[in-house]
Amino acid sequence: MRAQICFFVSIVFSFIAWGVVTASLIWPELRRRGRNEALRPLLMFHSFRFVGLAFLVPGVVSPDLPAVFAEGAAYGDIVAAALALLTLVLLPGRLGIVAAWVFNLWGLADIIHANYEGIRLSVPAGQLGAAYFLPTFIVPLFVITHGLMFWLLLRNENEAAVPATRRLA
Repeated sequence: MRAQICFFVSIVFSFIAWGVVTASLIWPELRRRGRNEALRPLLMFHSFRFVGLAFLVPGVVSPDLPAVFAEGAAYGDIVAAALALLTLVLLPGRLGIVAAWVFNLWGLADIIHANYEGIRLSVPAGQLGAAYFLPTFIVPLFVITHGLMFWLLLRNENEAAVPATRRLA
């Protein structure tokens, strides 16, 4: 039980820490850009979702990690990484925006599904092995950046959240 508490506390602290980083460093830069240019660095970050394949590597995770969880998380992440890269290629065109919506919906649904499966299967934190860092360190930033992408996708193509006259040098 103690390992599970440490696991969930780590996730909470990660959300807090990444929230501070996002509010103070990431968001101020992105809000100055048009939609397409603001999406690019977020998509580049998500192209690293291939690290989810670590759930399939023996020795990285416990042999007791349920295959249904490991496979769903790993393959969902590799699809998300491929969609992020495809979207980067297709931007700034109209198909790029469609791909960004598909990626963002898929990517967030994949995270929600992996969390649901982990809870449903009562996966102990220790079974994650070295992949423990994925849900405790990287996934919270993935969730935050999915939120940023939804905000960006809902705004006008050329609209910057901070008008040019208010930008700091």
